[in-house]
Amino acid sequence: MGNVRSPLVLVHGAWGGAWIWRRVLEPLRAAVHAVHAVTLTGCGERAHLRRPDISLQTHIDDVIGLVEAEELHAPVLVGHSYGGMVVTGAAAALCARRGAGGVRSLAYVDALVPLPGEGWGDTHAPETVAARRAAAAAHGNALPPPDPAGFGLAGADRDWLLRRQVPHPFGMYRAPLHYDAALLAALPRLFIDCTQPAYPTIDAMRERVRTQPGWQVVEMATGHCPMVTQPDALAAHLLAFAQR
Repeated sequence: MGNVRSPLVLVHGAWGGAWIWRRVLEPLRAAVHAVHAVTLTGCGERAHLRRPDISLQTHIDDVIGLVEAEELHAPVLVGHSYGGMVVTGAAAALCARRGAGGVRSLAYVDALVPLPGEGWGDTHAPETVAARRAAAAAHGNALPPPDPAGFGLAGADRDWLLRRQVPHPFGMYRAPLHYDAALLAALPRLFIDCTQPAYPTIDAMRERVRTQPGWQVVEMATGHCPMVTQPDALAAHLLAFAQR
């Protein structure tokens, strides 16, 4: 595969950190001149910064800050799970500031694909919303990590996530993401649909990307964390998309 010139910015989901992308970094960096994995405020090795006022805008600003500090031109933003909220907001802001050089394309890895005005938990089942609100209230407004078995992980992979996951700030769970959809309409967009097992809180997104125009959809026969279970295959999909 030829060299991909656009930098990639990888954004993790809830309970994660930049560490979760570790297995895809080597194959990506062999073909891309710059790959950056962000750790959002209050997550991963930045868990000591967790506080009640962390918002979705805080995490969007984390991504924008990295893009600007590293002077990245037209990056490909990649979001996993909750990270889809973050890359959507960051892409809209960067395109508004920079125009055509703001963002080259968007990749959603089994991720949320929010409509304007929609929040992280808005498409979740009522019982999921109630359970997450109760869990966060019992843990200082932070959502405790789930068992990674629910992501389709087992054995050493499950144990790795159990050691590394941290509670996720909860202030943004129902906060709406307001953005101008027209700014993103012309961007190439990829949705990687992880089907075995399919993570249920992403189900509404699977239908959405198949009914909206402008989406490329790729299915992977693995669980919710393909960067852990099938890193080489995931890297190949991301590189093929970035080369378009």
